[in-house]
Amino acid sequence: MNESKTTPLPSPPPQKPPLASQVALGNLIFFSRWLQAPLYLGLILAQMVYVYHFMLELWHLFEKASNISATDIMLTVLGLIDVVMIANLLIMVIVGGYETFVSRLNLQGHPDQPEWLSHVNAGVLKVKLATALIGISSIHLLKTFINSEHVPEKSIIWQVVIHLTFVGSALALAVTDRLSTPAKPDH
Repeated sequence: MNESKTTPLPSPPPQKPPLASQVALGNLIFFSRWLQAPLYLGLILAQMVYVYHFMLELWHLFEKASNISATDIMLTVLGLIDVVMIANLLIMVIVGGYETFVSRLNLQGHPDQPEWLSHVNAGVLKVKLATALIGISSIHLLKTFINSEHVPEKSIIWQVVIHLTFVGSALALAVTDRLSTPAKPDH
């Protein structure tokens, strides 16, 4: 019988407690996330402006409904959809950004908790925002195509280029997020 002797692994050196100045600096840096809170409040105010704009446009649509063409109605409705999509983008930035970068909202079990909020992180938020921008750009492009006889050709080309840039950027973000996120094991 061979008895093998095992040598104990060396223990790690004892950790020095951090200096009080290091702790204070770390706390200050961590607390600085609250500087973003007024920014999110500002976005809420901006959303209120969009709600006002939406209601105003909707009122004008009803006022002019009998005197405007179907194309003008469609362009106005696309403008309303555009406002809604921008408002959705604002909600994603406000709620997702606050939850990710400032503080937890503690909405577990709340019946109105957005489904996407439970798995939001900076990467997911970027992809969602890029997707929302593509939707908004699509609405603008559709409005341009519908109204193309009144839009210079150079402007149409630039809008298409910008839209394709958004699409390419979103794809690059999605691929980057996919590659940087570890795969979930199959059950």
